[in-house]
Amino acid sequence: QVQLVESGGGSVQAGDSLSLSCAASGRPVNSYTWSWFRQSPGKEREFVAGITWDSDRTASVDAVKGRFTISRDNAKSMLYLQMDSLKPEDTAVYYCALRWKLTVAIPSTADEYYYWGQGTQVTVSS
Repeated sequence: QVQLVESGGGSVQAGDSLSLSCAASGRPVNSYTWSWFRQSPGKEREFVAGITWDSDRTASVDAVKGRFTISRDNAKSMLYLQMDSLKPEDTAVYYCALRWKLTVAIPSTADEYYYWGQGTQVTVSS
């Protein structure tokens, strides 16, 4: 089993920055794609960004391109999401998710991911 714990959420003003972290424990995670999703009330869980096991490739949704940066530190079993120029529409609960397949794909659908954190709230006010 793998446990994922997110941290770093909070309430900020539009234009501010936040940095989210996700800590993994239980089993090594350095061979698997790792991603961030978000969900706001009344909406489906949405892919935000993902990164391959070796950090060779990343992917992100168009709405966050140029503003959010995903990274990971396999030595520390940590995943990060640097969020700059935040907008009110970025308000959501942010989840980290770990894919438990040995491929280099970065799927954008939630059902491709096996382990999930409990989420951290990000609120951006205008």
